[in-house]
Amino acid sequence: MIRKSAHKSTKDPASALNPRTTSYEFFGPPGALVVSIVAPLLTFGLSYGCSEKAGGCPGSWLQLPSDFAHAVADPEWWKAQWDPQGFVAYFAWYAFVVIAWAILPGEWVEGLPLRTGERLQYKINALSTLFLTLGAVGGLIWMQGPGSFTYIYDHWIGILTGALCMSLTQATYCYLVSFRPGALLALGGNTGVHNYDWFIGRELNPRIGWLDLKSFNELRPGMMFWLLINVSMACKQAVRRGGRITDSMWLVILFEGFYVVDALYHETALFSTMDIISDGFGFMLSFGDLMWVPFIYSLQARYLAWHPVELGPLWTTVIFALHGLGYYIFRSSNSEKNQFRNGKNPKNRTFMQTKRGTKLLTSGWWGMSRHPNYFGDLILALSWCLPTGFGTPVTYFYFIWFTLLLVHRQRRDDEACHLKYGDDWNEYKKLVPWRIVPGVY
Repeated sequence: MIRKSAHKSTKDPASALNPRTTSYEFFGPPGALVVSIVAPLLTFGLSYGCSEKAGGCPGSWLQLPSDFAHAVADPEWWKAQWDPQGFVAYFAWYAFVVIAWAILPGEWVEGLPLRTGERLQYKINALSTLFLTLGAVGGLIWMQGPGSFTYIYDHWIGILTGALCMSLTQATYCYLVSFRPGALLALGGNTGVHNYDWFIGRELNPRIGWLDLKSFNELRPGMMFWLLINVSMACKQAVRRGGRITDSMWLVILFEGFYVVDALYHETALFSTMDIISDGFGFMLSFGDLMWVPFIYSLQARYLAWHPVELGPLWTTVIFALHGLGYYIFRSSNSEKNQFRNGKNPKNRTFMQTKRGTKLLTSGWWGMSRHPNYFGDLILALSWCLPTGFGTPVTYFYFIWFTLLLVHRQRRDDEACHLKYGDDWNEYKKLVPWRIVPGVY
């Protein structure tokens, strides 16, 4: 992670509770501005440059910008941007998820202590919301056929635009309300530079009543919509193939759907992540949750909707086994860590005692690398892309992006742990030298 020193204002002295942020991420305000512009453009570019209307996905990355530019130069392209039905449909979806959160039963759990000593409460019912949604969608498809759920495919751009507007609206709202008296700010989002704080997130836990916007957006509207997009793409393929979908489409729906269900099933694990503990809620997270995750992560299914790939029994088995390996590493390493944090060590793993009084695992999965769960995540990501074959590199964008994201997260974690443990962390890194992939990185 690259940090720059932020200017410390002498006119606005930082309080003890909300100290002024003295370092930047993403190359500071210029980097935040570039990401705020480029990330949405890239999402639209992948939608236009890699689509059925564009003739499929390009055979190289260099072709993608020219395809997008060619589309923009066409007057018909501009006419097609106005899709009020798709736009309204996205906001209706978001409203549905909010209503489901409010009316469906769910347990209230406490998060980790804030630096004020307070523990926020969160309602746990994401999985029941997903089951309600899938039940309604499944019933519709069962009664009226796959053609009844191609709406997302047919109104892709309008829905995509709605997601962008929602992410912009939420980021701006959360930034403005963060100036109210008593707001607890994120330690990394209080630089005093408007565009940077808007992007990175100024307030730590913005809420509307009991609704925690950050945790709600993290798992519900975007993650669930990702699965609905995949189902819609499968329905589009089925309509074109007489009701049948390919083995590659089945794998994508199964793998990515299982990932969504697993994340929602382990909803409480979200409250110990860096996103919830330390990051503010600004455009970076609102855009990532509402636009980037559902519309970029579903690229494989969208490609297969118009470019069917038949893998055959052998390659289906190989990819399925690779996915199983990734999930096993991801889940077993996380389980090992959670057990150890809760004072359990059933396999007598070795550990390092720190001066803070805490312990760091030095054997098992966490002795192989400092982030074995990231290693499992990378294998999972690759298994999602392989069913699309090798006709275009664009369907592997998720794997490339996810690799960069996890490397960035690992470096943030390393920096945070060094501040937390001091010299003990340097000793720990000697015992566990590999960052993510044992023997490689």
